[in-house]
Amino acid sequence: MVPSAPSFVPRRSVRLAPVLSAALVLTLTSTQPAQAAAGKDTSGPTRAEASVSAYLRGVRDRPAELAAFFRALPKGADLHNHLSGAATTELLLRIAVEAGYCIDTTTLTASAPPCTENTRPAAGTLADPAFRRQVIRAWSMQDFTPNQGESSHDHFFATFGKFGAVSGLHPGRLLAQVSTSAAKQHQFYLETMWTPAWYAADALATKVGYHSDLALMRDKMLADGGMAAVVQEAMSETDSMIEEFRTAAHCDTDHPDAGCALPVRFIAQVDRGGPPELVFAQMLLGVELARHDPRFVSLNLVGPEENPVAVADYRLHMRMLNYLRGVYPDVPLTLHSGELVPGLVKPEDLRFHVRDAVLTARTDRIGHGVDIRHEDDYRELLRLMARRHVLVEVPLTSNAQVLGVTGPAHPFPLYRANGVPVALATDDQGVERTDISREYQRAALTYQLDYPVLKDLARTSLEYGFLGGRSLWRDRNGHQAVPECAGNRLGDPTPSKRCAHFLASSAKATVQWKQEDAFHAFERTFAARAPHAASRTANTRVETTMIRHPRDAPAHLR
Repeated sequence: MVPSAPSFVPRRSVRLAPVLSAALVLTLTSTQPAQAAAGKDTSGPTRAEASVSAYLRGVRDRPAELAAFFRALPKGADLHNHLSGAATTELLLRIAVEAGYCIDTTTLTASAPPCTENTRPAAGTLADPAFRRQVIRAWSMQDFTPNQGESSHDHFFATFGKFGAVSGLHPGRLLAQVSTSAAKQHQFYLETMWTPAWYAADALATKVGYHSDLALMRDKMLADGGMAAVVQEAMSETDSMIEEFRTAAHCDTDHPDAGCALPVRFIAQVDRGGPPELVFAQMLLGVELARHDPRFVSLNLVGPEENPVAVADYRLHMRMLNYLRGVYPDVPLTLHSGELVPGLVKPEDLRFHVRDAVLTARTDRIGHGVDIRHEDDYRELLRLMARRHVLVEVPLTSNAQVLGVTGPAHPFPLYRANGVPVALATDDQGVERTDISREYQRAALTYQLDYPVLKDLARTSLEYGFLGGRSLWRDRNGHQAVPECAGNRLGDPTPSKRCAHFLASSAKATVQWKQEDAFHAFERTFAARAPHAASRTANTRVETTMIRHPRDAPAHLR
C-alpha cells in the first residue's frame, strides 16, 4: 500500500497566521448576472427552466425542500478538491482507531503507536463521546467559534497537521468515500489533489540541489533516470491506491458504490513552502506524470499562500512554471492564487499574485482568486482573464471560514459580471463540514441565482475540467452542440450514429452528454412541481429580466 504521510502530505502546513476580522454578514439582496463567458445563450430560458426557477423561488424558505432541490440538481464537476481534506473527519478517525493510533491529550494530534503517557488510544473515542466530540472539533470546523486564542483561519490550517499522520494510511478508502459522495450528489467528474512519491521527490531534490538555470536543474533531475524513478514510484503508489479504492467501493462486486462509475483524475500537489529545489522537483514530477500517466492531468501549488517562504518565492515559482509550460505545452495548469486578504500579508503582496499566475505561469485556472480587487489594475486583469477564458474555482464555504470573505465582499459576482468563467467547488469539504450541494445552495441564496445560472455553472465546471477529448460545445461562448450532435436532443440516450461515434471518441463530451440527460430529467421533475406547471411548454423560451451579459451588469461590478 501507499506508505504513510508524507506520501499524502497534508494539504496545509500548520503555520498560524494573524487573526482575521469577523466574517461579513451574508446578504440576499442584488440579483447578479449569469455566467458570462461572453454571450452564452441570450435567447432566454426555456419554459421548463423558467418553471424550475419558479419552483426554486417558492421553496427558498422551506429548508427541507430546498435541500432536496440542490441535492438533486446536476452539478457538473468538482475541480478544486483536496483528497485528505475532503474525506469526512469520521472516516479519518475510524482509520486511526483501526490502525491503533494515538491522540495527544493536549494538542489532539494523531500519531503512530505505541501510546505514551501524554497520549491515549484513538479507540477511546468509541467509548467516550466527549473525547470523540473533542477530536472531531479539533480535526474539523465543527462547532468552531473564533476566540482570542485561535482564529477560524488558524484553526482550519491546524487541522491538517492534527490528522496528517492518518490521512496517508489508506488513500484509496478516502477516494472511495469522496468519489461516491460526488456521484450521489449528481456530479459527473472529479479532479482531486494529492501528493505522490514525496520521499522520492525529496531525495532527488536534495541530491541535485538548486540551480538558478532551470533548464540545467531539469536536466540534472532527469539524468540517469532520476526523475523517471520518481515517476515510477508515483505511478506504483497510484496503482495501490486505485486497488484499495476498488475494494473499498466494492467496484468488482454486484453492488458497486456510485463512485466506481465516476471519472476521476488526479492533480499532483506541490508544497509551495518547501525549498526551491523540492518545489521544482515536485513541479517536474507533476508534468512528467501528466505526460506519462493519464490518471494525472495537472499540478497545483498548495499550502498557505501567506507562508513566508511562499511569499518570498512566489515570483520564482511562477518563473519555474513558465519554463515548464514551455517544455510541456500540452499539460494544463491550475494554481492556488489570491487566497489572501489584507492582514495576512503586506499590502504590496496583494497586488500581483493572480496577475503573475495568469501572465507569467500562463495558468488555465485559478483557485480562489479572492484578493482580485487588490491587484494592480484589476479591471484590466479581469478583462484579460475573460479573453483568455481563465476559470476561477470558487469554494464559498472555504473562503468564508478561512478568509472571512462572504456576500458582496466576495468576488464571485465580480468575476461573473466581467465575463470570467467560474465554477463552484468544495476545497476541503470534510474539514469544512460542507458538500457540493451546500455550495450551490449557498451561492443561490447569497447571490439570488435562478436555475439557468445554476445550470450554466454546472456546465462550465465540466467544460473547464482537464478531462481529455473534445468538448460537446462548439466553443466556450455558448451551449450549441458540435456539428456531429446537432439536431439531437441534448443528452438523448439514443443519439444519432454520427453523434454516438463522436461521444465515444471523447471522455469530456461523454460526461457533458450525461449531464444534459440529467438536466432533462431534473427539469421534468421540478417543472411539474411549479405553480401552473400544466400550462407550460418545455421546449419554448420565455422572456427574462435576468442579467446575462457583462454590459447589462450594474456599473459597480463592471
